[in-house]
Amino acid sequence: MPCLPCLSVPFSDRRRFLLAGGLATAIGALPAWARQGERIRHNPFTLGVASGDPEPDNVLLWTRLTPPLAGLGEMDAPALPPLKLRWELAHDEGFTRIVDQGEAMALPQWGHAVHVQVNGLAPDRWYHYRFMLGDAASATGRCRTAPAAHARVSRLRLAYASCQRWEHGYYAAWAQVAQDAPDMVLFLGDYIYEYATPAMTLGLARTQPLRTAQTLGDYRDRYALHKSDPQLQAAHAACNWAVIWDDHEVENDYAADNGRGDPARFLARRMAAWQAFYENMPLRASVLQRSFQGLSLYRDLRWGNLVRLHLLDGRQYRGIQACRAPGQADAGSVLPQECAQLDDPARSFLGWEQEQWLYRQLQGDGQGKAQAPIWSVLAQTTLFSTRRYPSGKQSTDSWDGYPAARQRLVQQIAQSAPRNSVLLGGDIHQNYVCAVPLQAHLAPDKANPVIASEFCGTSISSRSGTTQAKVDAVVAHNPQVLFARCEERGYGLAEITPQRWNNELRAVANPLRADSPIYTLAKFTVEDRRAGPQAA
Repeated sequence: MPCLPCLSVPFSDRRRFLLAGGLATAIGALPAWARQGERIRHNPFTLGVASGDPEPDNVLLWTRLTPPLAGLGEMDAPALPPLKLRWELAHDEGFTRIVDQGEAMALPQWGHAVHVQVNGLAPDRWYHYRFMLGDAASATGRCRTAPAAHARVSRLRLAYASCQRWEHGYYAAWAQVAQDAPDMVLFLGDYIYEYATPAMTLGLARTQPLRTAQTLGDYRDRYALHKSDPQLQAAHAACNWAVIWDDHEVENDYAADNGRGDPARFLARRMAAWQAFYENMPLRASVLQRSFQGLSLYRDLRWGNLVRLHLLDGRQYRGIQACRAPGQADAGSVLPQECAQLDDPARSFLGWEQEQWLYRQLQGDGQGKAQAPIWSVLAQTTLFSTRRYPSGKQSTDSWDGYPAARQRLVQQIAQSAPRNSVLLGGDIHQNYVCAVPLQAHLAPDKANPVIASEFCGTSISSRSGTTQAKVDAVVAHNPQVLFARCEERGYGLAEITPQRWNNELRAVANPLRADSPIYTLAKFTVEDRRAGPQAA
């Protein structure tokens, strides 16, 4: 049976969670435009539709209603009551062969977002879905179930992307993703940016009127802004999305309980941001039920015997960046000899509980284990490989800032010995293709063999903030980096088969044009049982 959003919120302070950002919604009489059968004179589905993690026997469907004449800053209209909408799932786009249908409540305390899980479905099947309120209907979305857990699978077509700041570029990349027709989109963080539009607007693709996000209403408005983009809506409607977060869904460079400024104010802001993330992402209610402190986003997805995706949370549980004072505005880079904290083995990037969970997952992926996948994939938020700058400095916000934790993970991959290990990342607004050696901080050679492959993708639209000359200098100091570019924006497209992983780096010709053409910047292949990407 389909289920409605979980309402037993397991956060440590339920009242603060529900009322974050001053939300105290007054429920009035049902307005005429929302009554069943009434003619709707506006489109209540302006934020589109989406589907979430593909599972073999169910799909997760999402939408969020908007009131009449809603503009940015008006998404939390307090007079808007709970609204009952209808949904349909069908084999065909014309909805002549209905598989299942039902009703769901869009509640004000959840921003009138709806998460519907439809159970009892056949594995490895495409479906079409839509929502209805009165006589208004949403766009039609396309979703699918995953293959059965251990079925023999010949292919997975996977798009991966991150970082889509509104002002820095149009979303032409998403239009192309929809045309690529992947089985799944993997979004690796920074779905929104919390900033206001800069005072200097020269060179921006577009501007927006919102202030820097602080409250629940602010974050809801920010998601409404991004989701108003038709190209992003098209990509969501094209297939299932599996999502994780990075920092800008809350605040730049935050680490667990550590943000900038007053700690109490930051925690209230973080709680508001986390609620807005859940409301606006196609996530199951189970992410609320597994943790009493936040959203439990680390999880795994199977694609038959072909792929096992381990989705990781690199923000909620990590230790504070090395040599960063609590309340300091942003993390930066340090010289290792001037920051003893950098190599402290007690520091964790994932948090100890998530580390142990991941180790158990990797042990299950090991060769010789029953039902082990052909490809073991770690989907996380940033560059994993070592990236030393010519100055000798190291970033403190990426895995470079947690070298002991990185080496623990590398050792676990080596000991578990999955048949093929691939890491995916984002965050840095640059394309990096790397070979991951057994000793992550040393150059790969015969004594230090490559054990995994890495593809860290550039941004959908966000600027990189560096030059290609500087990136080339980094490559010269890091032999494990096989390819690096900073001047393009776009996404990655992987065609995964039992024999090989074919990876295309897709780039936007002009991010200042919504109709920009897309081209292939580079192609790489990882052969089955041969760690390390090869230029195709």
